[in-house]
Amino acid sequence: MARSRTEKMEETRAKLICAARKAFAEKGFSAASMDELTAEVGLTRGALYHNFGDKKGLLQAVVNQIDSEMAGRAHAIGSKEDSLWDGLLAEGAAYIEMALEPEVQRIVLLDGPAVLGDPSLWPSQNHCLETTTKAVTTLIAEGVMKPVDAEAAARLLNGAALNAALWIAASDNPEDVLQRALEAFRCLATGLLRESD
Repeated sequence: MARSRTEKMEETRAKLICAARKAFAEKGFSAASMDELTAEVGLTRGALYHNFGDKKGLLQAVVNQIDSEMAGRAHAIGSKEDSLWDGLLAEGAAYIEMALEPEVQRIVLLDGPAVLGDPSLWPSQNHCLETTTKAVTTLIAEGVMKPVDAEAAARLLNGAALNAALWIAASDNPEDVLQRALEAFRCLATGLLRESD
């Protein structure tokens, strides 16, 4: 049975994203050759430009994919906790810990911001913000967290996790920075807890 045009386009996009992900992780965005990347998957530069506009558009697609995977993994870790609060903390910590992974470091935390700008404006980060805001809203309603503005609290929690990850990725000693960042993140987050009577 013949594949539809849409299926062919999706297959082409998937091939290019997979090849770019490998090339960006191994060589970095600037050193990755688009000619080599497209030739490796049997496509032309025209296919890249048609699907992503340019190399930067391809990086955006790769970053969106990896960042979405990171959010999914962090959420899965958080959902194993006994309470929504513990889950929220575990998600933030998991996201921070992913900064030790070479692919995440290079593509999402180093090249991504350098080429694509402020990560807090990326579509994948906005989805994370929505999820965190919902959790914070519930925790405030349940009296677990102080009655602060839910969006503000969610932005600060997500921003703390993201900035900790950026710090780890840029550090000469990521393992040491990780422990310091996790401790500070937990201290900051617990400041939002409502004091028990």
